[in-house]
Amino acid sequence: MTTAGLGLPMTVPAPGLPARVRIHEVGARDGLQNEQGVVPTEVKAEFVRRLADAGLTTVEATSFVHPKWVPQLADAERLFPLVRDLPVALPVLVPNERGLDRALALEATRVAVFASATESFAQANLNRTVDGALAMFEPVVARAKAADVHVRGYLSMCFGDPWEGAVPVAQVVRVCRALLDMGCDELSLGDTIGVATPGHVTALLDALGGAGVPVGALGVHFHDTYGQALANTLAALQRGVTTVDASAGGLGGCPYAKSATGNLATEDLVWMLTGLGIDTGVDLGRLVATSAWMADRLGRPSPSRTVRALSHKEQ
Repeated sequence: MTTAGLGLPMTVPAPGLPARVRIHEVGARDGLQNEQGVVPTEVKAEFVRRLADAGLTTVEATSFVHPKWVPQLADAERLFPLVRDLPVALPVLVPNERGLDRALALEATRVAVFASATESFAQANLNRTVDGALAMFEPVVARAKAADVHVRGYLSMCFGDPWEGAVPVAQVVRVCRALLDMGCDELSLGDTIGVATPGHVTALLDALGGAGVPVGALGVHFHDTYGQALANTLAALQRGVTTVDASAGGLGGCPYAKSATGNLATEDLVWMLTGLGIDTGVDLGRLVATSAWMADRLGRPSPSRTVRALSHKEQ
Protein backbone atom coordinates (compact mmCIF):
# COMPACT_ATOMS: atom_id res chain seq x y z
CA MET A 1 0.00 0.00 0.00
CA THR A 2 1.24 3.50 -0.80
CA THR A 3 0.63 6.65 1.24
CA ALA A 4 -1.99 7.76 -1.29
CA GLY A 5 -4.00 4.69 -0.36
CA LEU A 6 -4.02 5.87 3.26
CA GLY A 7 -5.82 9.11 2.43
CA LEU A 8 -2.66 11.19 2.28
CA PRO A 9 -1.92 13.99 1.94
CA MET A 10 -4.56 15.13 4.41
CA THR A 11 -6.41 18.17 3.09
CA VAL A 12 -5.75 21.24 5.23
CA PRO A 13 -6.64 24.44 3.35
CA ALA A 14 -4.70 27.64 3.93
CA PRO A 15 -6.29 31.08 3.76
CA GLY A 16 -5.88 33.40 0.80
CA LEU A 17 -5.27 30.75 -1.86
CA PRO A 18 -7.22 30.11 -5.09
CA ALA A 19 -9.84 27.36 -5.17
CA ARG A 20 -8.52 25.96 -8.45
CA VAL A 21 -5.20 25.97 -10.30
CA ARG A 22 -4.69 25.21 -13.98
CA ILE A 23 -1.52 23.22 -14.56
CA HIS A 24 0.21 24.03 -17.83
CA GLU A 25 1.96 20.73 -18.51
CA VAL A 26 5.27 21.19 -20.36
CA GLY A 27 6.86 17.74 -20.10
CA ALA A 28 6.18 16.65 -23.67
CA ARG A 29 7.85 19.78 -25.08
CA ASP A 30 10.14 21.46 -22.55
CA GLY A 31 10.99 18.14 -20.95
CA LEU A 32 11.70 15.99 -23.97
CA GLN A 33 13.58 18.71 -25.88
CA ASN A 34 16.36 18.40 -23.30
CA GLU A 35 16.86 14.67 -23.66
CA GLN A 36 20.20 13.49 -25.00
CA GLY A 37 18.52 11.10 -27.40
CA VAL A 38 15.50 11.46 -29.63
CA VAL A 39 12.31 9.92 -28.24
CA PRO A 40 10.29 8.09 -30.94
CA THR A 41 7.27 10.00 -32.25
CA GLU A 42 4.85 7.26 -31.22
CA VAL A 43 6.17 7.34 -27.64
CA LYS A 44 5.76 11.12 -27.50
CA ALA A 45 2.19 10.83 -28.76
CA GLU A 46 1.38 8.19 -26.17
CA PHE A 47 2.93 10.40 -23.48
CA VAL A 48 0.65 13.28 -24.47
CA ARG A 49 -2.39 10.98 -24.52
CA ARG A 50 -1.60 9.60 -21.08
CA LEU A 51 -1.11 13.10 -19.67
CA ALA A 52 -4.51 14.09 -21.03
CA ASP A 53 -6.07 10.92 -19.59
CA ALA A 54 -4.63 11.87 -16.18
CA GLY A 55 -6.78 15.00 -16.20
CA LEU A 56 -4.34 17.65 -17.37
CA THR A 57 -6.30 20.17 -19.45
CA THR A 58 -3.30 21.91 -21.04
CA VAL A 59 -0.50 19.80 -22.47
CA GLU A 60 2.20 21.58 -24.46
CA ALA A 61 2.73 19.24 -27.38
CA THR A 62 5.83 20.25 -29.32
CA SER A 63 7.83 23.08 -30.87
CA PHE A 64 8.00 24.25 -34.47
CA VAL A 65 11.58 25.41 -34.14
CA HIS A 66 14.14 24.58 -36.82
CA PRO A 67 15.35 20.97 -36.36
CA LYS A 68 18.96 22.19 -36.42
CA TRP A 69 18.45 23.91 -33.06
CA VAL A 70 16.24 21.35 -31.32
CA PRO A 71 16.63 18.00 -33.12
CA GLN A 72 14.64 16.24 -30.39
CA LEU A 73 11.48 17.96 -31.68
CA ALA A 74 12.19 17.65 -35.40
CA ASP A 75 9.10 15.45 -35.75
CA ALA A 76 6.57 18.19 -34.93
CA GLU A 77 4.73 17.75 -38.26
CA ARG A 78 4.34 14.02 -37.63
CA LEU A 79 3.53 14.28 -33.93
CA PHE A 80 0.89 17.00 -33.85
CA PRO A 81 -1.67 15.25 -36.10
CA LEU A 82 -1.45 12.19 -33.82
CA VAL A 83 -2.67 14.18 -30.80
CA ARG A 84 -4.56 17.09 -32.35
CA ASP A 85 -8.01 15.64 -31.67
CA LEU A 86 -7.51 15.13 -27.94
CA PRO A 87 -10.09 17.09 -25.87
CA VAL A 88 -7.43 19.28 -24.22
CA ALA A 89 -5.55 22.46 -25.07
CA LEU A 90 -2.37 21.63 -27.02
CA PRO A 91 -0.12 24.71 -27.24
CA VAL A 92 2.95 24.59 -29.48
CA LEU A 93 6.04 26.79 -29.45
CA VAL A 94 6.65 28.95 -32.53
CA PRO A 95 9.94 30.87 -32.66
CA ASN A 96 9.15 33.02 -35.70
CA GLU A 97 6.76 33.45 -38.63
CA ARG A 98 8.00 30.29 -40.33
CA GLY A 99 7.22 28.33 -37.18
CA LEU A 100 3.77 29.93 -37.07
CA ASP A 101 3.17 28.94 -40.69
CA ARG A 102 3.96 25.33 -39.84
CA ALA A 103 1.68 25.38 -36.80
CA LEU A 104 -1.23 27.01 -38.61
CA ALA A 105 -0.92 24.49 -41.47
CA LEU A 106 -1.67 21.78 -38.90
CA GLU A 107 -4.60 23.71 -37.41
CA ALA A 108 -2.95 24.52 -34.09
CA THR A 109 -5.19 26.80 -32.03
CA ARG A 110 -2.72 27.78 -29.32
CA VAL A 111 0.86 28.94 -29.83
CA ALA A 112 3.64 30.35 -27.68
CA VAL A 113 6.56 32.70 -28.34
CA PHE A 114 9.73 32.63 -26.24
CA ALA A 115 11.23 35.97 -25.20
CA SER A 116 13.98 36.93 -22.76
CA ALA A 117 14.22 39.50 -19.99
CA THR A 118 17.99 39.78 -20.47
CA GLU A 119 20.24 40.74 -23.35
CA SER A 120 22.67 37.85 -22.78
CA PHE A 121 20.03 35.16 -23.00
CA ALA A 122 18.31 36.85 -25.94
CA GLN A 123 21.63 36.63 -27.81
CA ALA A 124 22.29 33.04 -26.73
CA ASN A 125 18.80 31.76 -27.47
CA LEU A 126 17.57 33.99 -30.31
CA ASN A 127 20.73 35.68 -31.64
CA ARG A 128 19.00 39.03 -31.14
CA THR A 129 18.73 41.85 -28.64
CA VAL A 130 15.72 41.88 -26.32
CA ASP A 131 14.05 44.57 -28.41
CA GLY A 132 15.06 42.83 -31.63
CA ALA A 133 13.34 39.67 -30.43
CA LEU A 134 10.21 41.61 -29.50
CA ALA A 135 10.17 43.13 -32.99
CA MET A 136 10.44 39.64 -34.46
CA PHE A 137 7.47 38.46 -32.40
CA GLU A 138 5.16 41.35 -33.32
CA PRO A 139 4.08 39.96 -36.72
CA VAL A 140 3.90 36.45 -35.26
CA VAL A 141 1.49 37.54 -32.54
CA ALA A 142 -0.49 39.77 -34.89
CA ARG A 143 -0.97 37.00 -37.44
CA ALA A 144 -1.86 34.45 -34.77
CA LYS A 145 -4.48 36.74 -33.28
CA ALA A 146 -5.89 37.47 -36.74
CA ALA A 147 -6.33 33.70 -37.12
CA ASP A 148 -8.11 33.54 -33.74
CA VAL A 149 -5.21 31.64 -32.17
CA HIS A 150 -4.43 31.97 -28.47
CA VAL A 151 -0.91 33.30 -27.82
CA ARG A 152 1.22 32.69 -24.75
CA GLY A 153 4.37 34.68 -24.17
CA TYR A 154 7.17 32.90 -22.36
CA LEU A 155 9.62 35.21 -20.64
CA SER A 156 12.87 33.59 -19.54
CA MET A 157 15.45 34.80 -17.01
CA CYS A 158 12.91 36.71 -14.92
CA PHE A 159 14.79 36.11 -11.65
CA GLY A 160 18.43 35.67 -12.60
CA ASP A 161 20.72 35.15 -15.56
CA PRO A 162 23.85 32.92 -15.70
CA TRP A 163 25.84 35.67 -17.46
CA GLU A 164 24.37 38.84 -15.97
CA GLY A 165 23.47 37.71 -12.47
CA ALA A 166 20.56 39.49 -10.77
CA VAL A 167 17.87 40.82 -13.10
CA PRO A 168 16.19 44.10 -12.06
CA VAL A 169 12.45 43.76 -11.51
CA ALA A 170 11.77 46.83 -13.65
CA GLN A 171 13.56 45.19 -16.58
CA VAL A 172 11.23 42.19 -16.39
CA VAL A 173 8.16 44.39 -16.06
CA ARG A 174 9.11 46.32 -19.22
CA VAL A 175 9.31 43.19 -21.37
CA CYS A 176 6.12 41.73 -19.87
CA ARG A 177 4.28 44.93 -20.65
CA ALA A 178 5.62 44.87 -24.24
CA LEU A 179 4.43 41.28 -24.78
CA LEU A 180 0.96 42.06 -23.48
CA ASP A 181 0.76 45.25 -25.51
CA MET A 182 1.55 43.37 -28.72
CA GLY A 183 -1.37 41.04 -28.06
CA CYS A 184 -0.23 38.05 -25.99
CA ASP A 185 -3.15 36.52 -24.10
CA GLU A 186 -1.04 35.25 -21.21
CA LEU A 187 2.52 35.38 -19.94
CA SER A 188 4.65 32.72 -18.29
CA LEU A 189 7.28 34.11 -15.90
CA GLY A 190 10.31 31.84 -16.15
CA ASP A 191 12.86 31.19 -13.43
CA THR A 192 15.08 29.59 -16.04
CA ILE A 193 18.05 28.77 -13.79
CA GLY A 194 16.02 28.21 -10.62
CA VAL A 195 17.44 31.04 -8.50
CA ALA A 196 14.20 32.72 -7.39
CA THR A 197 13.11 32.88 -3.77
CA PRO A 198 9.60 33.64 -2.46
CA GLY A 199 10.23 37.28 -1.60
CA HIS A 200 11.55 37.91 -5.10
CA VAL A 201 8.49 36.24 -6.61
CA THR A 202 6.19 38.41 -4.51
CA ALA A 203 8.09 41.59 -5.43
CA LEU A 204 7.89 40.86 -9.17
CA LEU A 205 4.17 40.05 -9.05
CA ASP A 206 3.47 43.22 -7.06
CA ALA A 207 5.47 45.30 -9.56
CA LEU A 208 3.60 43.74 -12.48
CA GLY A 209 0.30 44.52 -10.80
CA GLY A 210 1.46 48.10 -10.31
CA ALA A 211 2.22 48.29 -14.04
CA GLY A 212 -1.30 47.24 -14.92
CA VAL A 213 -0.55 43.62 -15.75
CA PRO A 214 -3.58 41.58 -14.59
CA VAL A 215 -2.68 38.62 -12.41
CA GLY A 216 -5.15 36.51 -14.38
CA ALA A 217 -2.86 36.83 -17.40
CA LEU A 218 0.15 35.44 -15.55
CA GLY A 219 1.53 31.96 -15.12
CA VAL A 220 4.72 30.94 -13.33
CA HIS A 221 7.41 28.54 -14.53
CA PHE A 222 9.87 27.51 -11.82
CA HIS A 223 12.92 25.29 -11.99
CA ASP A 224 14.00 23.41 -8.88
CA THR A 225 17.76 23.96 -9.14
CA TYR A 226 18.03 25.14 -5.52
CA GLY A 227 14.95 23.35 -4.19
CA GLN A 228 12.80 26.49 -4.21
CA ALA A 229 10.17 25.68 -6.84
CA LEU A 230 7.30 24.71 -4.53
CA ALA A 231 8.00 27.57 -2.12
CA ASN A 232 8.04 29.99 -5.03
CA THR A 233 4.80 28.50 -6.38
CA LEU A 234 3.09 28.99 -3.02
CA ALA A 235 4.23 32.62 -2.96
CA ALA A 236 2.72 33.11 -6.42
CA LEU A 237 -0.56 31.50 -5.37
CA GLN A 238 -0.72 33.85 -2.41
CA ARG A 239 -0.59 36.74 -4.88
CA GLY A 240 -3.48 35.33 -6.93
CA VAL A 241 -1.70 33.42 -9.69
CA THR A 242 -3.79 30.44 -10.85
CA THR A 243 -1.69 29.05 -13.72
CA VAL A 244 1.42 27.04 -12.88
CA ASP A 245 3.75 25.41 -15.39
CA ALA A 246 5.07 21.99 -14.44
CA SER A 247 6.65 18.98 -16.11
CA ALA A 248 5.54 15.39 -15.57
CA GLY A 249 8.26 13.53 -13.74
CA GLY A 250 10.34 16.71 -13.41
CA LEU A 251 11.70 16.37 -16.95
CA GLY A 252 13.52 19.26 -18.55
CA GLY A 253 15.99 22.05 -18.13
CA CYS A 254 17.17 24.57 -20.69
CA PRO A 255 19.50 23.77 -23.61
CA TYR A 256 20.86 27.33 -23.68
CA ALA A 257 21.48 27.71 -19.93
CA LYS A 258 23.59 24.82 -18.74
CA SER A 259 23.10 25.63 -15.05
CA ALA A 260 19.36 25.02 -15.38
CA THR A 261 18.14 21.74 -13.95
CA GLY A 262 14.71 20.18 -14.07
CA ASN A 263 11.36 21.85 -14.07
CA LEU A 264 9.02 21.66 -11.13
CA ALA A 265 7.62 18.12 -11.21
CA THR A 266 3.89 18.05 -11.89
CA GLU A 267 3.39 15.28 -9.33
CA ASP A 268 5.12 17.27 -6.58
CA LEU A 269 2.93 20.25 -7.43
CA VAL A 270 -0.26 18.18 -7.40
CA TRP A 271 0.68 16.65 -4.03
CA MET A 272 1.06 20.11 -2.49
CA LEU A 273 -2.09 21.49 -4.07
CA THR A 274 -4.10 18.44 -3.00
CA GLY A 275 -2.98 18.95 0.58
CA LEU A 276 -4.06 22.59 0.37
CA GLY A 277 -7.49 21.61 -0.92
CA ILE A 278 -6.88 23.28 -4.28
CA ASP A 279 -8.62 21.61 -7.22
CA THR A 280 -6.51 20.68 -10.27
CA GLY A 281 -8.68 18.03 -11.90
CA VAL A 282 -5.63 15.76 -12.05
CA ASP A 283 -5.69 12.10 -11.05
CA LEU A 284 -2.39 11.80 -9.18
CA GLY A 285 -2.26 8.01 -9.47
CA ARG A 286 -2.62 8.11 -13.26
CA LEU A 287 -0.09 10.91 -13.51
CA VAL A 288 2.48 9.03 -11.44
CA ALA A 289 1.94 5.92 -13.57
CA THR A 290 2.47 8.02 -16.71
CA SER A 291 5.74 9.49 -15.46
CA ALA A 292 6.96 6.08 -14.30
CA TRP A 293 6.12 4.73 -17.77
CA MET A 294 8.09 7.52 -19.44
CA ALA A 295 11.01 7.05 -17.05
CA ASP A 296 11.16 3.43 -18.18
CA ARG A 297 11.24 4.58 -21.81
CA LEU A 298 14.07 7.00 -21.01
CA GLY A 299 15.97 4.35 -19.08
CA ARG A 300 16.36 6.19 -15.78
CA PRO A 301 14.38 6.91 -12.60
CA SER A 302 12.10 9.93 -12.47
CA PRO A 303 13.60 12.85 -10.51
CA SER A 304 10.18 13.61 -9.02
CA ARG A 305 10.12 12.83 -5.32
CA THR A 306 6.40 12.11 -5.44
CA VAL A 307 6.77 9.70 -8.35
CA ARG A 308 9.49 7.86 -6.47
CA ALA A 309 7.47 7.74 -3.24
CA LEU A 310 4.22 6.58 -4.82
CA SER A 311 5.84 4.14 -7.24
CA HIS A 312 7.46 2.31 -4.33
CA LYS A 313 5.55 -0.77 -3.25
CA GLU A 314 5.74 -1.31 0.50
CA GLN A 315 6.62 -4.85 1.45
